[in-house]
Amino acid sequence: MRIIPESELIINSDGSAFHLHVKPEQLSDKIVMMGDPGRVAVTASFFDEIEVDVQSREFHTVTGTYKGKRITALSHGIGTDNIDIVLTELDALANIDFNTRRVKKEFKQLTMVRVGTSGGMQPHCPVGSYVVSEKSLGFDGLLHYYAGSARVREEEFEEAFQRHVNWSPFHCSPYVVSADEELVDRIGHDMIRGVTISAIGFYGPQGRHVRLALADPELNSKIESFRFEEHSITNYEMESSAIAGLAKMMGHKAMTVCAIIANRVALESNADYKGSTEDLIKIVLDRI
Repeated sequence: MRIIPESELIINSDGSAFHLHVKPEQLSDKIVMMGDPGRVAVTASFFDEIEVDVQSREFHTVTGTYKGKRITALSHGIGTDNIDIVLTELDALANIDFNTRRVKKEFKQLTMVRVGTSGGMQPHCPVGSYVVSEKSLGFDGLLHYYAGSARVREEEFEEAFQRHVNWSPFHCSPYVVSADEELVDRIGHDMIRGVTISAIGFYGPQGRHVRLALADPELNSKIESFRFEEHSITNYEMESSAIAGLAKMMGHKAMTVCAIIANRVALESNADYKGSTEDLIKIVLDRI
C-alpha cells in the first residue's frame, strides 16, 4: 500500500492538516461550509456547545454540537482553487492515517453542504430566494487535473453548452457535475433547484464591466437563454462545481445552496443580505 510522501501531504508538527490546522479527531463527518470566515462565527453562535475553534489564514473551523448533532463549520475562502485545498485536506483528515501516511482500510464518508451567496440568472430566482445547485457548471478547469473525471462529468450537457455560447478556445473546458441527489432532496426539498455556474473570477468572468471591456459582452445573455432538457442556468458563484466534482470523485456527499443577493437579469442587488444568510444557515443546520 502506498505511503504518501511528506511533499504530497504536508502534516504540521502538531499533527494537523497543513492549511486547515485541524487534527483528524477534531473533524465531524457533517460539515457546513461557507466562504466568509466571519460567517463561521455566526454559524457557531447557534451551537449548543463548542469543542474546537481553529483559525488559519482564511480557513476558520469550529466543531461543536447543534441539537445533539456534532457538526463542523468551516470557511473555505473564495474560488475553486481554495476548494481543491479544503476538500483534499478534509478527505485526508477522514481517510488517511496521519501516523502511517497510508489510506485507511475503512472509508469514512463526509457530508458537506456549502452555504453561499449568489447572483441569479433567471426571473424565477429573485433576490432573497434560496437556490440549490442541483448541477454545477465549472468554468475553472479544476476537475481536468484529476484522473477519472469523466465518470462524474456530464459530457452531453458540456458539449451542448459550449455550442450554444460559442465557447472561447482560450477558456478552460467547462465541466458539469450533479450534486448528491439524496442530499439535495433533504436540504432543498422546498427550494428552487437549478444549474449553478462556478466562475473563475467575480468581475469579468461573471460578465461585470467596470473599467476593462469584456471579451464577450453577450456571454451572460447567451447563458441566460441556454436550455438543456429541462435545465437552465439559474445562478453564478465561484465554488460549487469543485465541491460537487471532487466530493463525487472521492465518494463523499456534497451540495451547494445559495441565498440570491443579486439578480443579473433585473439588475437588482441587496448589499444587506445578512438576515437571509443566517436563516439559510439555520435551515441547513436543522437538515444536515
